[in-house]
Amino acid sequence: MLTISKANAACKVRPITHASHIPTRTATQVQPRAIGEVHLQVKPVNGRTEIRDLRQAGSLKCLFPRRDGPGREAVLVNTAGGITGGDSFSLTASTEPGTELTLTTQAAERAYRATGPDMGQVTNRITVAAGARLNWLPQETLLFDGSALSRNMQIDLSGDARLLFCEPLVFGRMAMHETLHDLRFRDRIRLQRNGAPIYLDALQLTGDAQAQLDRPFVANGARAMASLVYIGPDAAAHLDPLRALLPPSAGASLLADDMLVLRLLASDSFDLRQSLVPTLSRLLRSALPRCWMI
Repeated sequence: MLTISKANAACKVRPITHASHIPTRTATQVQPRAIGEVHLQVKPVNGRTEIRDLRQAGSLKCLFPRRDGPGREAVLVNTAGGITGGDSFSLTASTEPGTELTLTTQAAERAYRATGPDMGQVTNRITVAAGARLNWLPQETLLFDGSALSRNMQIDLSGDARLLFCEPLVFGRMAMHETLHDLRFRDRIRLQRNGAPIYLDALQLTGDAQAQLDRPFVANGARAMASLVYIGPDAAAHLDPLRALLPPSAGASLLADDMLVLRLLASDSFDLRQSLVPTLSRLLRSALPRCWMI
């Protein structure tokens, strides 16, 4: 039985906001936007990679799972749950000599429908010192119909720095019968060594992406792809074994004695991983980050 004290019963309860005072949204009002930043720097300590500096703000966070080896694994988490028009995320990372850093994501990133003209922005800038290694291994980016996303990636290598770079993309989920008839997507990748560009890649899809991907000399109906670059003194030794792992819709080439480039097309994200996981495992010489296996 609910009991009300006399003191409370005597009080006059007034509404916090009268209905007539509730503001109505106008077409000119700006929607809330997600903004996130991570700044990460790692250093060598007794043969292990440790954090020298970490700053994070907004909707982008960085987690550090327990590790088995000397390298350091950092997991990026978008707490906003995805990216839409007007959102802005940035990562700045640097490694010192004698370190190994693996950067990945907690889950597949999602680019959702944008409600206005603004594009979501993702900017990554990473510096890898001589004698260091970087593994850039985010999980897939899923593009939804109506999404608007612009990404810029720049990695600066010094001296004999080593790199394993992989960027997987999924153009709608086949299992959900999703199609992309309205897409704005721009992707820019720039890899430099000692200030000079060694790998430049650009992709732009606008409008009916499905019709473009269906063209035989574009993607021949593929709905998933991955770009991979491996830079290391043993790159040439990996070429033939990797070609043996790849399906007919993929190819691998040497752009230099120490630089291996691979492009993979697949019907969907499941088929993409069937080829991508063993390829990455070979180049890593260890297990993929655990979040890839969940």
